[in-house]
Amino acid sequence: MKPPYQKIDAHKDDFLDISTFRRFDILTFLKQAKKFVILLSVILSSFYTSHGQDRSGLVSFIRDRAYDLSDASDLDHIIEIAAGRKLVLMGEASHGTREYYAWRDSISRRLIAEQGFNFIAVEGDWASLFELNRYVKDLPGAASSAREVLTGLERWPLWMWGNEEVEALAEWLREYNDALPPQEKVGFYGKDVYDEWNSLDAVLAFLSEHDSSLHEKVADYYSCLDNYGRDSWQYAQSVARGASDCVIQLNRAVELIRQEAERFDGLPAYKYFYLKQNALVVKHAEKFYRLSVTRQDASSWNSRVNYMNLAVNRLLGFYGEDSRGIVWAHNTHIGDARFTEMQQRGQDNIGQLARVQHGPENVFLIGFATYTGTVKAGAGWGEQRQKMEVPEAPGNSIESIFEQTGLSSFSLLFDDEDRTHDAFMEPIGNRAIGVVYNPAHDRHQYVQTIVPLRYDAVLFFRETEALTPIIR
Repeated sequence: MKPPYQKIDAHKDDFLDISTFRRFDILTFLKQAKKFVILLSVILSSFYTSHGQDRSGLVSFIRDRAYDLSDASDLDHIIEIAAGRKLVLMGEASHGTREYYAWRDSISRRLIAEQGFNFIAVEGDWASLFELNRYVKDLPGAASSAREVLTGLERWPLWMWGNEEVEALAEWLREYNDALPPQEKVGFYGKDVYDEWNSLDAVLAFLSEHDSSLHEKVADYYSCLDNYGRDSWQYAQSVARGASDCVIQLNRAVELIRQEAERFDGLPAYKYFYLKQNALVVKHAEKFYRLSVTRQDASSWNSRVNYMNLAVNRLLGFYGEDSRGIVWAHNTHIGDARFTEMQQRGQDNIGQLARVQHGPENVFLIGFATYTGTVKAGAGWGEQRQKMEVPEAPGNSIESIFEQTGLSSFSLLFDDEDRTHDAFMEPIGNRAIGVVYNPAHDRHQYVQTIVPLRYDAVLFFRETEALTPIIR
């Protein structure tokens, strides 16, 4: 099938049994629930007792409700629902699958062109991907092509954004934006906490050009990091051994830039926004790395999640009161963590935070899944990318259930009927492949999930292909 484009906080006193959902309207429940816990014992009990269980009724239920996916016109039902939401979050079960990028592209184009969505925020780096934003908006200093930007990316994994699928979307955005006035152009941004040294350089370069006195003060604050060879892990390990941290200095840099905002009144608004967001990346990256080394809990994961959520909300604020955004990230980030085993580890994610903050009626969460195929990934962190085989999903997974429908690809929307269907409300494995992957260990790549609650919709492909990196 060709792509549709051209070349969890665990508070036991708040425990609710899974059966509770069958007595609540899901929207009302999600609006009112501040905390939700599925105890790990419940998840594992359901997992083991359901292994090998006859799910023929669930397979038929899904088959009868599935929408075929052949081209972009098959997305009408998704666009109709997503059109009324403030945020549409689209996941992926890996960072290296062509179909996930292609169909997120197709949904994004329709939401932008038909429904007026304002930006795409992806699980990528702010400073480096801002150059792609500069290109798609044709801002001063823009590169000559999307490929020029993408081949210039430096942080591993390069294939995650340096690929032909992203290039196609970026070129479409550039063409689409060329017909719009500057204030209406659609943006493309990274919202992750990594690439902090590039962001630090960007802050200092910007201030050096526009305000020498602020540059001197901020550079002094940032000098706290000078002794670590631009290595955040070295910094975090030194703090763990007793060295002083740089929390106060990096916070002061952000506050100074905030307090002196009027100094930049004569500049286009996006330039100050770019400056401040880079300063926030430096601040939040420090916290992420420090907590990764000094804490043995979910603190570092949640600090990254909170920053990503902050970045999305700042983009909504930048684009105005009625703005709407599209978010691309891994399923583990966009599928509500409260309805997975992640909550037992105290892990939050942006799907959960968005539902709580904006209300579930204003957020649409779309998961992606595949049964088998190929994927781009590394055997270890920083290692050369490989095209790897993705084994057929095991029987105790939602991917296996989807495959048993006999459909090669489909979308599935979840409503109150799905959320009262007993078999569908049982936790089941949902595959999650990262940038590091070993197919021999695929059985460990599953997150126990109540699928109709974790997502509002799922796109499934029986067999997928690895995405196409841009050769450097």
